[in-house]
Amino acid sequence: MQEHSSKVRSSDLKPHRSLFERLTAFISPEPENRAELLEVLHDAQERNLIDADALAMIEGVFQVSDLSARDIMVPRSQMDVIDISKPIEEWMPEVLATAHSRFPAVEGDRDKVLGILLAKDLLRYYAEESFDVRDMLRPVVYIPESKRLNILLRDFRANRNHMAMVVDEYGGVAGLITIEDVLEQIVGDIEDEYDFDEEEDNILVLENQGHGKRWRVKGLTEITQFNEVIGVELSDDDVDTIGGLVANHLQRVPHKGDVFDIGQLHFEVMRADARQVQILLVEKRVAVFSLED
Repeated sequence: MQEHSSKVRSSDLKPHRSLFERLTAFISPEPENRAELLEVLHDAQERNLIDADALAMIEGVFQVSDLSARDIMVPRSQMDVIDISKPIEEWMPEVLATAHSRFPAVEGDRDKVLGILLAKDLLRYYAEESFDVRDMLRPVVYIPESKRLNILLRDFRANRNHMAMVVDEYGGVAGLITIEDVLEQIVGDIEDEYDFDEEEDNILVLENQGHGKRWRVKGLTEITQFNEVIGVELSDDDVDTIGGLVANHLQRVPHKGDVFDIGQLHFEVMRADARQVQILLVEKRVAVFSLED
């Protein structure tokens, strides 16, 4: 008796594709770079194959590999620190008011960070008769401004660390960054019961370059606040936020890297997802007149 072969042809395992499907695959090959892949994902979202939240997180993953610590750090001037050279009674009210879980502990100068103090360790101050805040400090992690966020996130996870101090090329403290800051690039803002919408954080003044002033602006900034700080008179008849105004100007959801002008203002989209613009770089250009004019 002749035995039946136990081998199964590979073609038997694949579903039969029609001539139309094979022609479509030939005409529309698989994406070969990130831009083409994002186009495919945007098309999938428009056809309701994936939702906007999923697309936004995928875009966030891509953005994390493009951004560095300097792009999202809390600038030195806006850091909430505690000066342990002062009595604890002087800075304890600030700890309670800001309600952060971690604080850089400095000694007189913000460049002299001695360690990281966890707010929960301060409970011992009320429970113990002898309390030395210096004994409570955790080691400081320093990173350069140029460190990529995907590498930083990997280091945060590997070392179980939640905060790092960002230093400039001269070794001075430029700002700080937390694991929450990095994760927010992927999943969006992570708010808890202690987060407040501080209007002063919506617009950050940057160092002037060239012949104009520059600001980093959150997309959810109210146009009235934007006009007041920047010194312009953009209309808020149709929209309430600067992100909405930008979307109206472009007639679509802004994309990271979009560059355009509105009046005397030059805009660059620094962060955006499938739903909205998140961070804008705004420059107010000043006309320069030569003596020949």
